[in-house]
Amino acid sequence: MTKTVHPLPPALERPDAAAFRDAMAQVVSAVHVVTTEGPGGRVGLTATAVASVSDSPPTVLACLARESRTLAAIEASGAFCINTLPAHLAELAEIFASRRGIDGDARFMTARWGTLATGAPVLLDAISAFDCRLVATHDIASHRILIGEVAGLGGAGQGASLIYRQRLFGSV
Repeated sequence: MTKTVHPLPPALERPDAAAFRDAMAQVVSAVHVVTTEGPGGRVGLTATAVASVSDSPPTVLACLARESRTLAAIEASGAFCINTLPAHLAELAEIFASRRGIDGDARFMTARWGTLATGAPVLLDAISAFDCRLVATHDIASHRILIGEVAGLGGAGQGASLIYRQRLFGSV
C-alpha cells in the first residue's frame, strides 16, 4: 500500500515535466536491461531507475512505465532479471530502448543469454545480474515500482560499466 506522508499544498506550483527531465539528465545512472520470460516469450527493456533495497534478504527495485509490455509480462510470470550492462554493450541498451527497430525475441539474438533460478533471461556478459522473484508492486504517477527478492546472481563482474548522463551513453 502506498501512503503519501507529506503531500504538497495544492497552491504550490510544481516544476514542469520538461524541466524535471532536463534536471534528471544531469544525474549519472547505471544502465540495465530488465528481462523476463512471459506468456508470449522473452521480453525486456532498458532501464536506469534501479536500486538496492536490502541485503537481508537481498532485495532490489526497478521502476517501469505502467503501459510497458515488459511490465505486463513480469507481472504474469512473477519473475524478472536486472542485467547491469558493461560499457561495450551500449548498442544492446539502444536495442532494448526500442531505438533500433528490433523487436520481440530478435532483441535477444544480439547478445548471449542464459537463465538462473527464475528462468528470466540473464545476460551472460552483464557486469552483474539480479535474478528476482516479484514480491511487491507500488504505483507512483506514471510508473510501477517492482520489488524483487533476489533468487540468483550472475554476471562477469569485470570491466567498465555503461552509464547514462546528458541523454548519452558513456562508461566508468
